[in-house]
Amino acid sequence: MRKFIEVSDETMVRLMEGKCVEGSLRVDEFTNNLIFRPYNRLSRLPGYRDRLIAQLEHGWIKESPQRYKFYNSVRKDIGVTKVSVVMQRELGTAMEEVKMDRMLDIL
Repeated sequence: MRKFIEVSDETMVRLMEGKCVEGSLRVDEFTNNLIFRPYNRLSRLPGYRDRLIAQLEHGWIKESPQRYKFYNSVRKDIGVTKVSVVMQRELGTAMEEVKMDRMLDIL
């Protein structure tokens, strides 16, 4: 059985460039034709990356346009108490770096 599928020009251009297009295949309510609707996904700005504020002993703190991102990874085998102390110390260090970074931006 052969079926014809309506595809937009933008979708065909991406397919001809060899790129993948994710979407959904639907039956149009009015014409009963099969229609491919690509997902409307927003791409990241070209070349955009989170800015590293500080590299910490067990992780890092980064800045994006909307958020501060804090990552910390500590081994479990040192015990819960030591993990708590290390993580609190790392968060304090990260927050001091953020404050210093903000001060430098103001000046």
